[in-house]
This record gives sequence, structure tokens and C-alpha cells, in this order.
Amino acid sequence: MVYRTNLPKEVMGFPDFPIPDQKKSYLTQAEILDFLNLYAEHFDLKRLINFNCMVADIRPLENNTWQLTYVHKPTNGKITKVYDAIMICNGHYNEPVIPQIPGQEKFGGKIEHSHTFRSPESYKGQRVLVIGAGPSGLDLTLQISTMAKYVVLSHHSEEAKKTVYPDNVEKKPDMKRIIDYDKVEFVDGSCCCFDVILLCTGYRYSFPFLHESCGITVDKNFIQPLYKHMIHIEKPTMCLIGIPFNVCAFQMFDLQARYFCKSLDGSMSLPSTEEMRMHTKGDIEKRCALGLGKRQAHMMGQFQESYYNDLAGDAKTIPIAPVLVKLRDLSVKRLYDDLLNFREDRYKIVDNNNFVKV
Repeated sequence: MVYRTNLPKEVMGFPDFPIPDQKKSYLTQAEILDFLNLYAEHFDLKRLINFNCMVADIRPLENNTWQLTYVHKPTNGKITKVYDAIMICNGHYNEPVIPQIPGQEKFGGKIEHSHTFRSPESYKGQRVLVIGAGPSGLDLTLQISTMAKYVVLSHHSEEAKKTVYPDNVEKKPDMKRIIDYDKVEFVDGSCCCFDVILLCTGYRYSFPFLHESCGITVDKNFIQPLYKHMIHIEKPTMCLIGIPFNVCAFQMFDLQARYFCKSLDGSMSLPSTEEMRMHTKGDIEKRCALGLGKRQAHMMGQFQESYYNDLAGDAKTIPIAPVLVKLRDLSVKRLYDDLLNFREDRYKIVDNNNFVKV
């Protein structure tokens, strides 16, 4: 099986390097990797990258610089260097959230996280319970259904309730507990038997290489103290790229990087520490008023266009075109509305505000 993205390529390029035109909008993993390599080659980036290295420790020094220690994996040698600024770009799909399931010690099958998923062939002929109906949960339910005896998708998502699945997929409410060797009970009192439980329960932000003196904390996926979800308020020569989710990812990474570079080269001045604190406090209060908790502290979604425009306005740089936000939002809706066929959609950008389906 060939895996394809759940966002169209028209949304996934960079402003100065779009994905080359093709006859389809939803590309394969290999095609996206090829694009990223092409990007790196075009801008001659690989000569600047130390490959096969793992950052072990970052800590601030007294002269407003940063000490970074990394391990060269082939030799296991440690190297320490000092830098004027640090951009953290380690992503947030690495450390899975593994919930505790009542009675899980009784289960005789496998309990896995989507992080370890590689192929639906691993589930051939098996009875599979998928927990969680985010994009990964829906995607893996669809893929596994091609091989499994049956799949049950357990969730409480209003969006996913209307989604149409293959005939061997059944929807259930949240799981309550594991009763015995292979039997699971759901909150509606119904029961079903499984060989595998697949947790599509998301990820937590993790920065194991940041020394505690960096002052970065993570509480239920709310990272503090960040200005505009990226700049370290107390130490503004540190920036965390890519923290917000439900976004036009590559475009946002590029915009955040431009913003941070403008703050470093002096072409843009950041507000005072207190002003940055107050700005962040206001953002939190706005989200709380909408019923959003700490886990949604960095969720954009409905906020993304104003967030992009805010960054671009301050940095006096090119904003993300509104058409990309519109297309991204439509593609997410299409995923839930027509899971079986949405990847066959093809789009064309007309201008900064409009696109057409072709």
C-alpha cells in the first residue's frame, strides 16, 4: 500500500519554493521526501547540516549565549559549542501519549500506539480496536480495514460520527475497560473481542535536551513561557519553531523562522518582557473564554489566519495567502465527509484568495 498525505500539495509548499505541479494534489510519503530533498539542494542547505548527530544538552550562559552539547552517533563523541541564538525544531510527533486503560493487565493481545504503525499487513485477519478519531485514527482505521477481520473505531468526536467507513468497520463510543483476555467493554455497556488495541491518542511536546535552567515548562501540552507560541519570553534568543497545530505547517514554519530572524538581525524589535507576558496572558484568556483547555493552548484552527497575519505584520514580511487557509480547512472537512475518496480531489490555486477543484 502506498501512503499519501492528508493535506493537498498546494498547501504544503514553501512561499519561495512551491511543490512542482503534478496531476494529483495528495502526494505519497516518498514524493514529499523528494520535495524536501529538492528544497535542501536548491538552497544548498546540506553543507550546513551536521548529520548523524543528536543534541544532548542545551543551557543558557551568563553572557546571553547558549551552550549546546551534541553526540556524534557514529563515533559516540560529545561536542560542545556556544551559539548566539537557538531555534528548536524537533517537531511534536515523537513522544506518544499512552493512556492507562482500566484492566489492561488482563489483555492477552497487543496494545500499540500509532507511532509504531508501519503497514496494515501486520493486522491481517485480526480483530482491531482503534482508539481516537483524529486524522491518524481515521486514516489507520481505513488502512487496517483492508487487512483486518474487522475494525472497531472508538471515539467521542462529533466530526467523525458522520464519517462513512468500509463495511468491516464499526463505530463505538469511548472504551470503558478491558474485561478479560480479549474482551473490551465500552461506555454504552456493549462489548467486543480484539487481538490488537491501537492507540491513536496523540503526542506530547517533549524537549529532553533542554536543561532546566532554560526555563521551558510543559503542562498538559501547554508550553511556557512563549510569546506568539514561539519566542522564549525570558530568553528571546531562543525560539521554538512549529509548536502550533491545525495549521498550514510548512508555510507556518517558514513564517516563524522569518519572524525570529528579523528579531535577531535588528530589523524588528520585540516588545518588552512584560508586554510579551501580557500578550500571552491575553491569548490564554481568549481561549479559556471559548472553553479551550491547556491541551488546546497552541491549537490554531480558527485562529490561524489572524496568527499568520500578526507575525507577518510585525516582521513586515510576506503573509501566508488566505487561499491556503481556506484550502487547508476544506481538505480537513473533506477528510471527515468522504474518508474513502477525498484523496482523489485535485485543486488548483487561482490567486491569493481563490482556488478551484479540477
